[in-house]
Amino acid sequence: MKKVKRVLGAALACVMSVTMLAGCGEGAATATTGGSGSGTFKIGAIGPLTGAAAAYGNAVVNGAQIAVDEINEAGGINGVQIEYKSEDDELNAEKSVNAYNTLKDWGMQLLVGSTTSACSIAVSEYTKEDNMFQLTPSGSAEDCVKYDNAFRVCFSDPNQGIASAQYINDHNLATKVGIIYDNSDVYSSGIYQKFVEEAEGKNFEVVSAEAYTQDNNTDFSVQLQKAKDAGADLVFLPIYYSDASLILTQANTMGYAPTFFGVDGMDGILSVENFDTALAEGVMLLTPFAADATDDLTVNFVKKYNEKYGETPNQFAADAYDAVYIIKAAIEKAGATPDMSVSDLCEALKGAMTQIETKGLTSAKMTWDASGEPNKEPKAVIIKNGAYVSAD
Repeated sequence: MKKVKRVLGAALACVMSVTMLAGCGEGAATATTGGSGSGTFKIGAIGPLTGAAAAYGNAVVNGAQIAVDEINEAGGINGVQIEYKSEDDELNAEKSVNAYNTLKDWGMQLLVGSTTSACSIAVSEYTKEDNMFQLTPSGSAEDCVKYDNAFRVCFSDPNQGIASAQYINDHNLATKVGIIYDNSDVYSSGIYQKFVEEAEGKNFEVVSAEAYTQDNNTDFSVQLQKAKDAGADLVFLPIYYSDASLILTQANTMGYAPTFFGVDGMDGILSVENFDTALAEGVMLLTPFAADATDDLTVNFVKKYNEKYGETPNQFAADAYDAVYIIKAAIEKAGATPDMSVSDLCEALKGAMTQIETKGLTSAKMTWDASGEPNKEPKAVIIKNGAYVSAD
């Protein structure tokens, strides 16, 4: 019955794509290099390429594309070229599964995705059944890697919450902290819970913690007023950038100017349509990537990204770039070949992931254990003059 539903889901995805001129036809965000069939490694990507979170999905697709191009130009993976194709899920779990089915029909062997947590969790139920290797660049909820075929590049939600509390404490950024979080989102609520736990015994006090949901995410005056009345000199925002832009706008209107501190979901706030980016001046966020870093790898990536897409890459682009190179390292370690079945390829890469060590844009050293979690160091950036710069 489950297989029937999946076939119907794939069919529905194609019908929707034709209607919307996206997905299975000319509107799809795709990029293909090399041959077809068993002569290439077929890597698929899934993310929100349209809608409120498009800054995330497009960054993932674009960052991965640069890595694919570089690898193919350098001769491929052990001489084998990569074919690459992406699908839009519009930040919707059901559509993410449909996108997965579409990519499977195309012949996908390895998945970079899904971009966001809820979508990645939904898709992982199917990659587990198919035993397909899944590497999410940015799905940070704990359950994104609950199966042994799934790994991630980014920090998990708990790690982001813990690291944020530690960073605020170690850098003496606040004495009183307010929190505004999305109780309807596993990403936001997961980070919030670990932040509060880690805040115990630190040199700051959590003086307000106010929730909202996606059903009431347009007016944050109550949450902001409570933080202001409690004397919060820093407001922690473990939320996505679209909601954060409204919070900053409304805080400015009411004359409230604390330090705002976010996590990776804040990355993208400078691209929000009709948002006054001057209001983001001084905003800090925990992120593994700073576009102003001076190492050769970052400088070259930022240059290529700017030339190709006309903008500065965010951490989601960097995560996805690293993801493709991580897959390359795992394939090389395993001695995998493109004629292997999806399941055999997955088994080979699962073993290789716990043996490789990679250097990328998001960390000078990355390793993994069987849990699927990366081992890497956190960093923070601050927005100055409309750009992200290293906070340290």
